[in-house]
Amino acid sequence: MVVGRERGVGGGRAGEGPRAGVNLPALRHHNATLVLDLLRAAGAEGISRLELAEGTGLTPQAVSKITARLREDGLAVGAGRRPSTGGKPRTVLRLVPDARFAVGLHLDRDGLTAVLADLAGRPVAVTRAPLDLGAPADRVLADAAEAVRDLCAAEPHRPVLGLGVAAPGPLDHRGGVLRRITGFPQWDGYPLRAALAERTGLPVALDKDTNAAALALALAPESAGGGDFAYLHLGTGLGAGLVLGGRVHRGARTGAGEFGHQTLQLDGPLCGCGGRGCVEALCLAAEARGDRAEAARILGAGAANLVGLLDIDRVVLGGRTVAADEDAYVRGVRAVIEERAARGGAGAGVTVTVARGGDRPVAEGAAQLVLAPVFGRVGAGE
Repeated sequence: MVVGRERGVGGGRAGEGPRAGVNLPALRHHNATLVLDLLRAAGAEGISRLELAEGTGLTPQAVSKITARLREDGLAVGAGRRPSTGGKPRTVLRLVPDARFAVGLHLDRDGLTAVLADLAGRPVAVTRAPLDLGAPADRVLADAAEAVRDLCAAEPHRPVLGLGVAAPGPLDHRGGVLRRITGFPQWDGYPLRAALAERTGLPVALDKDTNAAALALALAPESAGGGDFAYLHLGTGLGAGLVLGGRVHRGARTGAGEFGHQTLQLDGPLCGCGGRGCVEALCLAAEARGDRAEAARILGAGAANLVGLLDIDRVVLGGRTVAADEDAYVRGVRAVIEERAARGGAGAGVTVTVARGGDRPVAEGAAQLVLAPVFGRVGAGE
């Protein structure tokens, strides 16, 4: 799956000159991201300059200049030559994954996970610690900053591009501000991005936890051509991350994916959001009383509603509660979707899978908030 990737921009063939109004330094930077993206996709086998030109739409001359700069910066290196097929043997280049790194931080209601990821998105170090999101902001920020510093100190020679932060929603990812998190209203309006940037000294990107995980899943090699999907995260709460048309879908006010607070039962139990009969409250209550089959059925009802509304291809389940019994949740959610499809509703052919690693995909996705723009994946953070 391509998350918002664009081809080279410019007049005529891309790279041969900018259109009026296009800033040349920005153009060069954009085209470099396209080359980097193909280098990353090629992996250890590498890719030739000619293939880079064909894949990006840039001229061979433009690709040669870009790859020369990337080699100077230590981001690309020669990977040998390919045998001649009648002409001059082609020099192959590959990405240097450990040339740069990003930190991904998942702030949950009761704990935090931080990962140090290389340019290929692979975690090279992981740390976890308890967290009380209900504590005063200064204490929460101190704990978060300490986790980031400890992670970076463990790998002191690794240059870090920035910090990606995934937190419970709702939030304003453009402004870097938290909104009224269910059960934690004191965070409403808090400028988390600016506060963590000051504490850590790193550029910070902020997004909702489920959006971050959906981004990581969309960029995974196994998701290539995977179509639209919903990531449903069941842990201390319940939320969704949506990938539609190759992009993480956030909505006009970045509020898309507040899946846990759709009403399934008008006169149902009171939810922490103030409503009644929310799918989150019903699902977590069933889990708390040990009725996992019922919890999975409730989650399936919500998932079937999403399938019917959005006509998506896949439902991906994740979070620590799902990880406790993956098979039960997959069976339960799939059964409800298939039952709805058998009655003539949407859902025929929809796959239900699990994102491995419990909560870790959220932290890995937070790192992608920093890494994805490096590779021109504009669907990551606009």
